[in-house]
Amino acid sequence: MECSIFFSGTACSSSINSFVDPISDKVVMAEKLCAKRLQKEFRALCKEPVPHIVARPSPNDILEWHYVLEGSEETPFAGGSYYGKIKFPPEYPYKPPGISMTTPNGRFITQRKICLSMSDFHPESWNPMWSVSSILTGLLSFMMDTSPTTGSVTTTDAEKRSLAKASLAFNCKNPTFRKIFPEYVEKYNKQQAPEQPPQELPSPAPPREAESRPLVNRKPKQEHVHGADTQKAEMKNKQQSFPTWMLLLIFSIFGFVMALPLLQI
Repeated sequence: MECSIFFSGTACSSSINSFVDPISDKVVMAEKLCAKRLQKEFRALCKEPVPHIVARPSPNDILEWHYVLEGSEETPFAGGSYYGKIKFPPEYPYKPPGISMTTPNGRFITQRKICLSMSDFHPESWNPMWSVSSILTGLLSFMMDTSPTTGSVTTTDAEKRSLAKASLAFNCKNPTFRKIFPEYVEKYNKQQAPEQPPQELPSPAPPREAESRPLVNRKPKQEHVHGADTQKAEMKNKQQSFPTWMLLLIFSIFGFVMALPLLQI
């Protein structure tokens, strides 16, 4: 009789066609209440996210939630992204969910239910006021602890750090994780992209003096230089020809003076 509580709503509807079962009616009502409660909690998480925690229901099943816990700073789990699942019973919030972790973490055995006061390991301690956010906050706090429990493992801090470093790459190999948490996939892809140092543009070489001046000034300068060279050459020629001319004049005057007495005779 107890197993019939876990029938799905479809199965209960087919049973009602044959006979009236008060337990089936209770299951349908419980599932409706559970779905309404989980939808409300999801809206609350979207409105006020919890630090280091991301949780979303499966697109095909409101009773199956997927979560990611981010390792707290100053712990061996820092930098890690730990993916897991929460399975809610149709009677939630009056019965606790089952919790498991998929990512190797060094604290809990993967793919096995974790013993927690907020999990179905301890239904006697369950409080209907607890929610998805309080469940995962308690799980994250318990993960940072070292107390042994059912489903826990003992590892060194170095092993935990190594698993934390490899956690995101491990998660991105999971198709369900990639579908539900695309932002973590994008983060992983950015980490994998090769880091290219910014390319420094070569500093421009100082312009040559001739090239830096306007073209309109080049020709006059060349003409000016050419004219100065011509003047220097002419002056040099004059300087060279001036002594010869003077010598000829002197010799002519001297010859004339010497010839005067002869002309008087």
